[in-house]
Amino acid sequence: MIRLYNTDIETNKLESVNTYTRGTWIHMVDPSEDEIKEVCKNVNIKEDFIRYALDNEEKARIDIEDEDNTILFIIDIPVTEKSQSGGYMYATMPIGMIVVRDDFFITVTLRECSLIKKFETGKIKGFCTYKKSRFILQMMYNNSSDYLDYLKKINKETEIAEKVLKNSMKNRELLKLLSLEKSLVYITTSLRSNEAVMERTLKIKNIKLYDEDEDILEDAIIENKQAIEMSKVYSDILNGTMDAYASIISNNLNGVMKSLTSITIIIAVPTMIASFWGMNVKLPFEGNTLGFWIMIFIATLLTIISVIWLKKKDMLS
Repeated sequence: MIRLYNTDIETNKLESVNTYTRGTWIHMVDPSEDEIKEVCKNVNIKEDFIRYALDNEEKARIDIEDEDNTILFIIDIPVTEKSQSGGYMYATMPIGMIVVRDDFFITVTLRECSLIKKFETGKIKGFCTYKKSRFILQMMYNNSSDYLDYLKKINKETEIAEKVLKNSMKNRELLKLLSLEKSLVYITTSLRSNEAVMERTLKIKNIKLYDEDEDILEDAIIENKQAIEMSKVYSDILNGTMDAYASIISNNLNGVMKSLTSITIIIAVPTMIASFWGMNVKLPFEGNTLGFWIMIFIATLLTIISVIWLKKKDMLS
């Protein structure tokens, strides 16, 4: 899918267009081969620049093509995906931002994302398609803010899972915590990669940065660092929580096994006595009319003694 936008210089409003004119923002969502060739032909760039961003495993980086005067920025953005258990988990995916000379700006994603929607719906103040350097920095800044929002959601879901686990040890909630822990690993790795891209952006001579642009980039770096610190803190808390619940589950299992063992011992005492007096041999009280009640008394007495002994050994909870 290809969508073309241009900012009207007079009204400063974002408009959808159909032609490739200077200052156009070209947004591509999981483009087909024909769409890739169409864009590359109209803006005169290499197809590889677009395909790089369509690789889900592509790392955040900057690629400069001096011949075509084209710069490719790839950063990771947070997304929500379906997990194998049927729920949702947080992950990241690459987004490509291509500055084509001073003529076009291209964004490439594998699927629709909330970051692009902010720009398309006019939620970003001071956004213009023809201010390409600022466009990149605004993307970086808002992306860092999105990470902070996602981290807050992860923390909230962790707290909900903990409350459920306090009342009942369910596998579903434990798997949820495991999924959140995995999400934090993805997010932390992506944040560190994005940080390297932002810091390198400051040093690129091909990108003209004005005072206001530098402020946006510095704010983006600060937001990104804050997100890294938050992800580290949440990851440490989640790891500690998982370890604590693993210990609790193990302790509960030991308690159950201890109780079952004690019950088995208690039941074995009268069973053993009944087995002895059920043999076809001469036994004490065989001819006694009260023999049955005497055996019941002995079995009860030994059972009580066993219970008292197990209680002293803290084998009964």
